[in-house]
Amino acid sequence: MNSITLKSHAKINIGLQVLGEREDGYHDIHTVFQELEFHDTVHISKIEHGCTLSSNDENFPLNKTNTCHKAFDVLKDGGIEIDGISAHVEKSIPQGAGLGGGSSNGAAFLKGINTLYDCGLSDPEMEIMAQKIGADVPFFIIGGIQLGEGIGENLTTIDHHDHYTFLLVIPSVSISTSWAYTTLKNHLEDRVEKANFADLFRRETIPFELFKNDFERIVIPAHPEIGEIKDSLLKNGARYASLSGSGSTVFGMFDEDTTAKAAESKISSDYRTILTSPTQR
Repeated sequence: MNSITLKSHAKINIGLQVLGEREDGYHDIHTVFQELEFHDTVHISKIEHGCTLSSNDENFPLNKTNTCHKAFDVLKDGGIEIDGISAHVEKSIPQGAGLGGGSSNGAAFLKGINTLYDCGLSDPEMEIMAQKIGADVPFFIIGGIQLGEGIGENLTTIDHHDHYTFLLVIPSVSISTSWAYTTLKNHLEDRVEKANFADLFRRETIPFELFKNDFERIVIPAHPEIGEIKDSLLKNGARYASLSGSGSTVFGMFDEDTTAKAAESKISSDYRTILTSPTQR
């Protein structure tokens, strides 16, 4: 096998607590990651040496700062026997939208190289390597729906079979993750009681009113349109609506496709909208 094509899925956060700053400068979090069918497409091929990247997105970095290039470097630095890799990433997931596109690309690249070069790495081994690429990258190794703790690298699969249709609403504003964490730090309480999102999600009827995203308290005042989008989703039948990650995407969870499509028709044409569903793992 000389080439492989992989889907690189988006994610949302159903509930997101920021528990406090760590000594390493990161923040501990408590969240439910949900992988979605909405995806980028990553085409990977063997070459003699090095790592070359291309994309349909002019804002996609092509240097060593890219998560795909970081994945290549992590494998080489880990002593894995590989030659070179060329990759073209067809981007659909916008950057700075809280959907994990960059993290997902890095994980897809890691998995693709593992397959192409028959490296024999297990999922747990790839999750450990993924921690060196970025905080959300380990989640995308197996995806699905998982509880994320630590900086997102401590993962527990959640057994949940309810099916929802997700409506993503993406405003034009891009929100810097570093700005969001720095600003939120000034609003964190000294002692935060951790919600048990995993247990809440396993209930027969999920109490969505108990799920909160801490970033909303600073993002919505800075960008009121995000609050208006959330309100519109709830008024038009969403079981739950929230910011994903630090934004700027707002998502609604709907019981029926028809209700989600009706809600989509009420959203301003100024915003990009995407109807999608959970991945089936």
